[in-house]
Amino acid sequence: MGSATTQARAAVASALGAATGVDLDVTRELFAAARTVDSSSHLSGALADSSAPASARADVVTAVFGPSFAPTTVALLRTVVEQRWSSVSELIDGLEELAIRAAAVADTHSDIEGELFQFSRTVAANGDLELALGSRVGEPAAKGALVTSLLQGRVSEATVLVASSLVQQPRERRVRSLLRWAEKLVAEQRGRVVATVHAVAPLSEVQATRLQNALGARYGATVTLNTVIDPTVVGGLRVQIADDVIDASVSARLADLRQRIAG
Repeated sequence: MGSATTQARAAVASALGAATGVDLDVTRELFAAARTVDSSSHLSGALADSSAPASARADVVTAVFGPSFAPTTVALLRTVVEQRWSSVSELIDGLEELAIRAAAVADTHSDIEGELFQFSRTVAANGDLELALGSRVGEPAAKGALVTSLLQGRVSEATVLVASSLVQQPRERRVRSLLRWAEKLVAEQRGRVVATVHAVAPLSEVQATRLQNALGARYGATVTLNTVIDPTVVGGLRVQIADDVIDASVSARLADLRQRIAG
């Protein structure tokens, strides 16, 4: 990620924080805008053209989306294109990131992170489903409709919207990776970090609270736990937060012991 994109992401996140009227309709429009920009090389090229004045790029947004989108949506989109992005691809990433963060703002009560995590586990466990969603063959809208049919009534509307929108625009990215990326962004928007916990059995409420408190003290943030039941750990826990892995499992200790015995 280029430095221009890093600065642009920060500016867009700040604009979202200051915006009013961000609801799921706005979120839906932001995802739709990302798909529209991605589908048109002419439009995406014009919006990512750093040689053009920022005001001119913003006026293109108003001309294209202003007649049909809410004022809040248009204002946020204008902010996105007024920034300098390192590439067209990163501009589109920025639009998707804004939409995902908007979902977290629009629905503050639902466990969007946990629901996205569980759906990513479902996809990982079902090869046919992963193939159907990740294949280049098939209409994007049909993939979105499939996800909606699987999740509707089982998870929050925000989660349905995020998951069904992302599978329509994979852009060479694996579905599981997209879902985990969205999970991370929602947690970040809410000031939390996500810990994936591998355990041989579900954690009790007391165990989960103790682990959350310990990890929260270590990382200086509220921690959300996503638990994976994994018999290979034998006992103990293996915890992953971003690229950090804390392996206190029995299997890890046994492996370490075997290495020491071997020499």
